[in-house]
Amino acid sequence: MPTIPWTTPNQPQPGTTAALVMASRLEVRSLRDVPRFFLRSLAAWKQVRQARGALGASLVAQPLRRTFWTLSAWASTEHLNAYAADEPHRTVMRQLRATMRESVFTFWEVPLAELPISWEDARRRLLAQQTAQGHAAGQS
Repeated sequence: MPTIPWTTPNQPQPGTTAALVMASRLEVRSLRDVPRFFLRSLAAWKQVRQARGALGASLVAQPLRRTFWTLSAWASTEHLNAYAADEPHRTVMRQLRATMRESVFTFWEVPLAELPISWEDARRRLLAQQTAQGHAAGQS
């Protein structure tokens, strides 16, 4: 499974004590979609490495399972939202929307001392989020 290990693009500003963590599990519809998704995700990865407020990030690709996992830490919600709204991320996500089968996102705060986040913790939280979404969908 190809992994881009945890990278720390920026050091936290003095006085920062916590980070916002975001984890995602992204599944594309078919194996034909994997190369396009992977290449586009590399553009978003490059953007993360230059984004203000990005405190860390990692990516795991499971191409034969059509699944991609992201994990990132941010100085604030505003920094994460600015990244998501900026190019190329905004266009990449819009272009890939039709190829997506399932996406799960989860967010939580941690003390800076807990960075980097382990993939084990991120996957556990994503599974809990996916389970909660499934229960909520069943109640509608």
